[in-house]
Amino acid sequence: MRESPRNIILLKGHSAGVGDLLRSSAAWRALHDHYPGVRLHLVFLTSEPGAASEALIAGHSLLASFRVRAKWPNRPADWRAARRWFLEVVRETGADWVIDFEAGGLRTSLLTWMARWSCGVETVGIAEAPGRGVFYQHRAPSRRRHVARVSESGEVEYTELDFVALSALGISRDGRPIELEETAAAVAFREGVRERFGLSEGIRLVGVNVGCGTDGAGDRRPNLALLRAWMSRIQDSLGCALVLTGAPFERTINEELLGGYEVRPGLPVINAAGATRIVELPGLIRACCMFVSSDSGPYHVAVALKVPTVVIFNRANPAAEHHCPWVRSVIAPAVSDLPALEAAVADLREAFPWEGAGVSR
Repeated sequence: MRESPRNIILLKGHSAGVGDLLRSSAAWRALHDHYPGVRLHLVFLTSEPGAASEALIAGHSLLASFRVRAKWPNRPADWRAARRWFLEVVRETGADWVIDFEAGGLRTSLLTWMARWSCGVETVGIAEAPGRGVFYQHRAPSRRRHVARVSESGEVEYTELDFVALSALGISRDGRPIELEETAAAVAFREGVRERFGLSEGIRLVGVNVGCGTDGAGDRRPNLALLRAWMSRIQDSLGCALVLTGAPFERTINEELLGGYEVRPGLPVINAAGATRIVELPGLIRACCMFVSSDSGPYHVAVALKVPTVVIFNRANPAAEHHCPWVRSVIAPAVSDLPALEAAVADLREAFPWEGAGVSR
């Protein structure tokens, strides 16, 4: 294997959710640290082409390029078209290596194998099942063996799963967090956020994300009565404004949260669902002193930006946690769990004291 690759294709295929894609950024950072100057090209096969997350990831500072293709049916003509498309991407990027991050399925295995024989690239993948390793020159052990090696409990964050493939290169996570930088659009939004929402310069801004408005995600949504009670306490004790984030289709759930909420004079609560493009969302979150969220896309964005974050779970979900100094997780499915939520917030505030309108990091 070449010691210093110039261009690496990262081949992935799964959900197009913001968190699902952003989780991979720790692995991208590890590759940059291991091979200084390398250019990373993410090739993403998905059943959800055109998702909003694509615009956010396309501008990620750790990626040189980002290409998306819809997964195709198992018909010969579709397979031939996908093969031609992928080999053209390999040639256009000048790829030295292709790393297949997927542990199962034949699509990515076959594409990786064809890139080796058609374009002469080095190939890396996961020998998840007997025989799968023949598709790759450099093979990582199965996910099960990797998890057993890195975790005594047998549970890992989703972020760790990208390091299964990288273990074939001798690269481990070593505690790297996910990461995201503000783009110019995000910075512009953050710098204009007070004027946009009519906020005075001295007032602190706390972000709240109910989220979980997509199909099948409702069971992750926090208890609205719990959030109302906490919002009331935090505004009374700290005199802060609140901004509710979300996609346009989540505006209604934010309005439900605010139903009957007692608004304090001079302490606005802003329903900003749909008020930002996905590329501006990091600017809004970065303007906040703290971000309190369900297990949804904005939660992962806040963590990646290193904004002090509290995530509310309705049940234990170790795989969805981020173990970073600026993150606190709390299981709080009911109003009676308000003390646990307040304790998590207080602990985070002690570790990251608020300074004016932001946090020094």
